[in-house]
Amino acid sequence: MAAAPGATPDSAPAAGAGEVEGERVKPFTPEKAKEIIMSLQQPAVFCNMAFDWPAHHWTAKHLSEVLHDKQIRFRMGMKRTDTVPQFETTCAYVEATLEEFLTWNCNQSTISGPFRDYDHSKFWAYADYKYFISLFDDKTDIFQDVIWSDFGFPGRNGRESTLWIGSMGAHTPCHLDSYGCNLVFQVQGRKRWHLFPPEDTPFLYPTRIPYEESSVFSKINVVNPDLQRFPQFCKARRYMVTLKPGQVLFVPRHWWHYVESIDPVTVSINSWIELVEETSHEVNCHYLNRAVSALFDYRTSKVVEIQALRTNRDDMKKEGLNVHHHMEVEQMDDQDLLLGTIKQEAASPFGPDLVPVILSSEELPSERRGIFEGDGKDFVGKDGEHPGKLHCTKRQRMMSKNEDVVAEQTASDSSMAPSQTFISTDDLLDCLVNPQVTRIVAQLLIKGRSLWS
Repeated sequence: MAAAPGATPDSAPAAGAGEVEGERVKPFTPEKAKEIIMSLQQPAVFCNMAFDWPAHHWTAKHLSEVLHDKQIRFRMGMKRTDTVPQFETTCAYVEATLEEFLTWNCNQSTISGPFRDYDHSKFWAYADYKYFISLFDDKTDIFQDVIWSDFGFPGRNGRESTLWIGSMGAHTPCHLDSYGCNLVFQVQGRKRWHLFPPEDTPFLYPTRIPYEESSVFSKINVVNPDLQRFPQFCKARRYMVTLKPGQVLFVPRHWWHYVESIDPVTVSINSWIELVEETSHEVNCHYLNRAVSALFDYRTSKVVEIQALRTNRDDMKKEGLNVHHHMEVEQMDDQDLLLGTIKQEAASPFGPDLVPVILSSEELPSERRGIFEGDGKDFVGKDGEHPGKLHCTKRQRMMSKNEDVVAEQTASDSSMAPSQTFISTDDLLDCLVNPQVTRIVAQLLIKGRSLWS
């Protein structure tokens, strides 16, 4: 399998990361990191955020010394390439120490002990979902070695974390977590992540078998899909990243993911972050009022911009300016102008220390070639469409009187809105019991149920 695109910065400090009097500085404050996590809608890799964590040195060898003779449950899977996912319920399990795991992982042919029935060349082993609270029940001081508070969650450490230790080939089947988002700190070795957005859920053929309270699995082995049985999977958009030691991956809520170890030994630590913070009704109303006021202010400013652009265009006509430039301006409709303005105003959080996970350009099995082509920017779907890309289907159409109608209608709507809008509880109730709202909610519920059935 070819190396996956995605986050490439090493865990070493990036140029310009900053040093103050010889002390290394993290690229994001806890407040800024939390702001990114709470607002970002796509997977991304944080770099240079955990270089001072004591857990940075938690290799499997180190942990074997810390845990001594503690028995750990390993899931055993086959190193095979068939199209059937290896669900946890179909795997064998072994109780062993980390030292015994490391010995077996050295591929010794005369090995004895708990792994004696598992040929290292044919099997992988995975100590997955190991909660710190159980693993280190007699060494609770070690919880402080993980510092999730650096990401804006005060008090969160190893107590709310899970440990994963695997051999090459160890993996979790493709699934989505039904709660919160996920932060994953890679400690040793590399893991390759295959991610799919929530909108592609119908193409992942979700199933509740095997049943797991907080996860929904895919029927597909996403690294070797059976496209005759699951043809819709061709439409799924695959994002990929190879996570390296020292990096922290952010997985948004409800993103599907398949994770595989691609080095002889891998160690990861993760924490699931709850995204719902309880607030009072008064606070919620306060936020709602601010949002409504901001919307009215935005619409008013856009009307002014549209009218200014229209005036500027008329002036260019009168003055006979460059024809080519003149045509470009006239070929843009109001929607294009607004989208362009929004793009300019939206500040991207990405940079050398926050790298977005991108669409995969990895070569796929022969039957899938031609479905995913080019790099992430030129992703082509089966129907010739470009998912996730804005289409300007009206760009060849000359602007006409329609723009005047749009601007005048928007201006009329804006002028009707009071400068200080207040949304009350009664207003909210009126909206919730509105027949149109009820109809829309019912349609969404029916559609959601049909997707899971």
